[in-house]
Amino acid sequence: MPDRRARWAAPALGGCLLLALAMFGMARLWLNPTVFDGDAKIRIVQPNTPQDANFRPDRRDEILSHYLEASTGASATFPGGLAEVTHLVWPESAFPFFLARDPHALATINDALGKTILITGAARMETAEDDRLPGEIRKVEYFNAMQIVGSPGGRILDTYDKVHLVPFGEYLPLSGWLESFGLRQFVHVPGGFEPGLARKLISVPGLPAIFPLICYEAIFPGLLDPAMRQQAGLIVNVSNDGWFGITAGPHQHLAQARLRSIEEGLPLLRAANTGLSAVIDPYGRLIGHLGLGVEGMLDVRLPQPAPPPLFARSPVFAPLGLYIFFCAMLLLTRRRQV
Repeated sequence: MPDRRARWAAPALGGCLLLALAMFGMARLWLNPTVFDGDAKIRIVQPNTPQDANFRPDRRDEILSHYLEASTGASATFPGGLAEVTHLVWPESAFPFFLARDPHALATINDALGKTILITGAARMETAEDDRLPGEIRKVEYFNAMQIVGSPGGRILDTYDKVHLVPFGEYLPLSGWLESFGLRQFVHVPGGFEPGLARKLISVPGLPAIFPLICYEAIFPGLLDPAMRQQAGLIVNVSNDGWFGITAGPHQHLAQARLRSIEEGLPLLRAANTGLSAVIDPYGRLIGHLGLGVEGMLDVRLPQPAPPPLFARSPVFAPLGLYIFFCAMLLLTRRRQV
């Protein structure tokens, strides 16, 4: 009889712990309803542009017009259309040109959006002159960026360069050797993208400080430093999941992005070219979303952040403490069995 009890002690303890976690999660959701910001009015646009069109400069005007047309309609939430929207979010790889170096495109966006502030994905280019030959370009670098566009004149107000690049997608590891075998990165940028220097919060008028995540950066936990978490009030994830097609990939990507909201206690806005675009509250609840492979816009109020959870305050020691706890329980159970 004692042997049988000892044999079931560990499974019973594990089941009790899982039940306790589930009850804690249900109570946490029940006790913390979503609270919305009264001032910010958000519109997320899902253009569903064909994957190959995003990288064709000859379709620049067509794509920009499509984005603007998809952004300006009325909805049940904002019957006045774009005039009621304070902030507009477009996905990653929005344009097949360098937005910051195209005054005409910036002016066109400014004329169409008026006072609405745009948060968008955009490729960015930097050049460096040769010190010995003034006027001659010594180096050209490309970045996968998130940029903030606002009045007056459609200026770039702030920029974040993606830090964690996709190997073989945005750059080619060991490029000198692999290119000799005919391999290239998926994105058609000469030499691939360069990584950003550091993670940062970006400033957007009318919104709390934003922690930006581009594409698959949203799958990694603990990227937001606890010191920055004290200032951050929102996560924005722009992505282009068109590479996956109509598969489970975009659903998995959205599920992983929801975990970042729960870990950090921050609402998350997600704009994806072909889906799934969504708004998530700081407890992981899906406030609204757009389906996969459809064009549309998602109009919402901005959820307010929650107090920093344990993981946000200590992204290393919180999971380490749980690991030590479970190891101790396992050793205690095994010792009792002996």
